[in-house]
Amino acid sequence: MSSPDTLIAGETLVDMFPTSSGPLADVETFERRAGGAPANLAVAMTRLGSAPYLWTKLGSDPFGDHLADVLDTEDVPDRFIEIDPDRKTAHTLVGDDPAADQAFVFYKEGTATMAMEPGTVADDALADLEWVHFGGVMLCEEPARTAMLDLAERAQAADCTVSFDPNTREDLWPDPTKLEPTMRDALELADVIKTDREDLAMLLDSVENSIETVAEELTGYGPHSVFLTQGSKGTYALATDDSPWGPAETDQPTLHVDAIDTTGAGDAFTAGAITALLEGKSLDEAIRFANAVGALTTTETGAMAPLPTREAVEGLLESA
Repeated sequence: MSSPDTLIAGETLVDMFPTSSGPLADVETFERRAGGAPANLAVAMTRLGSAPYLWTKLGSDPFGDHLADVLDTEDVPDRFIEIDPDRKTAHTLVGDDPAADQAFVFYKEGTATMAMEPGTVADDALADLEWVHFGGVMLCEEPARTAMLDLAERAQAADCTVSFDPNTREDLWPDPTKLEPTMRDALELADVIKTDREDLAMLLDSVENSIETVAEELTGYGPHSVFLTQGSKGTYALATDDSPWGPAETDQPTLHVDAIDTTGAGDAFTAGAITALLEGKSLDEAIRFANAVGALTTTETGAMAPLPTREAVEGLLESA
């Protein structure tokens, strides 16, 4: 088997799903599920037949042991999976209450999850890669923030395609004033971003502008390609002249499935887009493929368990 050509960087953690709906404060029991956007993405790509490296850090604790077992079972390469002997693994409560202020409650302070160090992935490793992806959760505090931006800068210098999912949640940031400047720094280092109108609202003239205007505005911060997911309305994507698959634009509708839980749909979409573009598909083909991966992930509860195989994705596309 050839070595991976992609590196995904960021958190692997445990999602705790309530066994009943309503306010989290009233929930008595939870079900443990492996999660974390970068880990979801890595598993999704592996199931699609293009296993990437995953750079992540786990604690030496029961949650960390469980997550390491899951990643091993899913055949995610372990070259950059670190175990911190002194810290615990982060976890998240996933809410099921439409009236609640928070859908997710993170427990991350002082954890191994957020203790990723700059320089862990060496330059010679980056030289062998085609694509590097990082997520916004890791930017909320140090040393993970510096680790991610350092990785993106060195990956760009190594001529990797660098993609970024902002995934902004202000409540995660100990100092919210760092959110906007950090997003600007990240976008300058990204070739591709996957986001929506609201995620980067602090950088936009108005979230009410047309989807085409929003995408064009975001390219002004650095990326040559912008993928804007719109929920049930599908996905709009724009690639400029600087893109290997551009200039191009596409507006692909959502594929119909019986949706149950959308927790990991965005991560699955990103996995589909990266996989398809690395295979040389056009922007139009890649976004349609990514929409299918994302749609199938909503058919079961949880972010990782329902991630589809390539055969399932191709079956949905053929029947659409």
